[in-house]
Amino acid sequence: MKIIKIELSSEIEQIELHIFADEHIGDDNCDMNRLLERIEYVKSTPNAYCILNGDLLDNATKTSIGDTYAQTLNPMEQLERAVELFGPIREKVLCITHGNHENRTYKKEGINLSALIAAQLGLQDLYTPTSAIIFLRFGKGPSHLHGRKVRYTIYTLHGSGGGRKEGAKAIRLADMASIIDADIYIHSHTHLPMIMRQAFHRIDVNNSTVAMVDKLFVNTAANLNYGGYGEAAEFKPSSKETPVIYLSGKNKSFKAKL
Repeated sequence: MKIIKIELSSEIEQIELHIFADEHIGDDNCDMNRLLERIEYVKSTPNAYCILNGDLLDNATKTSIGDTYAQTLNPMEQLERAVELFGPIREKVLCITHGNHENRTYKKEGINLSALIAAQLGLQDLYTPTSAIIFLRFGKGPSHLHGRKVRYTIYTLHGSGGGRKEGAKAIRLADMASIIDADIYIHSHTHLPMIMRQAFHRIDVNNSTVAMVDKLFVNTAANLNYGGYGEAAEFKPSSKETPVIYLSGKNKSFKAKL
C-alpha cells in the first residue's frame, strides 16, 4: 500500500476531485470527446484535482479479452496518447494506480505500462502498482482548531472482480472499508457509477475518545459507448457519468455528486 502525502495551499476553500478511470484509450468505443472535455475542465478550474485510477488504456493484446483489430491505436500509441492527454494537468494529479488492462502487458512481458505513464509525466512518486492511501491537507479549519489545515484520508485502487449484478459491485466497493480506515474510498473497474455513505465509530487512542464519523464510498464509471466486447458478451450498457468528490477546506466536510 502506497502512502502519499499531499499538502496544498491554506487558501483553498474547496476541492473538486475528479477520477479518470476505465477510459480505455484506443478502444473504438472510447468517448474521446468526453475525455477531452473532462481534462479541459480540470485544467481550467483552479480548485479541480484528479486521480488516474487505472485502465486508462484499452491495451487489447493477442492473448487477452478484447478485439486487437478494432482498436484505433496500438498499445504503444495508446501510451503516448495518454501522456499527451494528461500532461497538461500533471500538476493536478494526486495519484496514479495500475489497472487490469495495463496489467495484461506486465503479466506477459513484465513491462508496466502504468509505471511508464507515471514516469513520462514525471509523477513516479505518485504511482502505485496496487492501492494507495492519500493524506490530503489544505484550507484553513475553524478557529477552535487554531486554523490548521483540514485533513482527509482517501483510499484508492483500480479494483477487481465484482460480477455482473449491481449488488455484487456494491459489495466490492463496501468491502474496501475492511482493509483500512479512511474518510473516502474510491473504486473503479466495475463500470457502475455509485455513491454510498456509511457511519463508523472512529477511535482516537491518544485521547481515549470515540467519534461517530461518516465514510464516503465512490465507484466510478467507464468512458465507453455501448458496443464491441461488452455488447458481444451481453453486458448491460453503463452510464458514462462518473461521480465528482467535493471536499471543504473550511471544515471536515465531503460529499460526492453524480
